[in-house]
Amino acid sequence: MTVSRLKLNTCHHSFSEAMLSDLSMEKYHKISEDTMNSLLESLEVYVDLVSDKQCEVEYSSGVLTLSLGSKGTYVINKQPPNKQIWLSSPLSGPKRYDYLENNNSWTYTRDGKSLGTLLREELPSLLGTDLEIDIN
Repeated sequence: MTVSRLKLNTCHHSFSEAMLSDLSMEKYHKISEDTMNSLLESLEVYVDLVSDKQCEVEYSSGVLTLSLGSKGTYVINKQPPNKQIWLSSPLSGPKRYDYLENNNSWTYTRDGKSLGTLLREELPSLLGTDLEIDIN
């Protein structure tokens, strides 16, 4: 079993609307695209490490799909009108992530967890292999 570590900010506290970033659309597109590309690269490596041959990852038109065979599917996509990244998880359901400039992370404001933290917690529980993701 390969053990890796996720490198992400894991700040946990309540967030108010005032803490949410007021990104320009141009900055949103750059940050979200960088994030999606980083996720894609990391998840491609992760899928290669996992012994389950049903696992695959693909990215097209702003939508990243991580298929885990009988364990379910993650869908992560950009939502430009809201300047968010949305995630659908087979374990925790749907979440909407806002970019918080004060800690440079995509954060679900209802629980204060970053996108990377959620993936670090859930994927190893499903696949038995720890995950390393660099999200800028």
